[in-house]
Amino acid sequence: MILIGLGANLPGRDGVPPRETLLSALEKIGRGGARVAALSGWYRSAPVAASDQPDYVNAVAALETELAPGPLLEMLHSVEACLGRTRAERNAARIIDLDLLDYHGRVSADWPILPHPRMAERAFVLRPLLDLAPDWRHPVGGETAASLFTQADDRADLHPLDV
Repeated sequence: MILIGLGANLPGRDGVPPRETLLSALEKIGRGGARVAALSGWYRSAPVAASDQPDYVNAVAALETELAPGPLLEMLHSVEACLGRTRAERNAARIIDLDLLDYHGRVSADWPILPHPRMAERAFVLRPLLDLAPDWRHPVGGETAASLFTQADDRADLHPLDV
């Protein structure tokens, strides 16, 4: 299973709401060599490192693709740039953020790092992941997504969005 995280907390071009930007990203991913096989529910989460930023909109998608991890991540970065993302400081507010979370359970310390190095501590990744793959296990430690979610410090700041 190939999993990506989606997040946004700033309006996109022309003031498009964050969820609409993320939906546009999914369409572009579909034209970029990957098929969106499944999408979690949508969630609202507080920014990591509490700040006065707006809340984020988050989801997780399962992809099918022949792209290797590196080219896939490059394509995700290209989609981000196309939608107006500029990379600034870490944890800065952003129009869009697409993360390669897991690529068929592959473990790599080289680029791209797999699984995503912070996914196991982030409720805004783990809860949507549970929507898609309730039996998913972390490729390194073997913990279930449910177990990791119960340990995530930010789970109280996560809320389902009405669709």
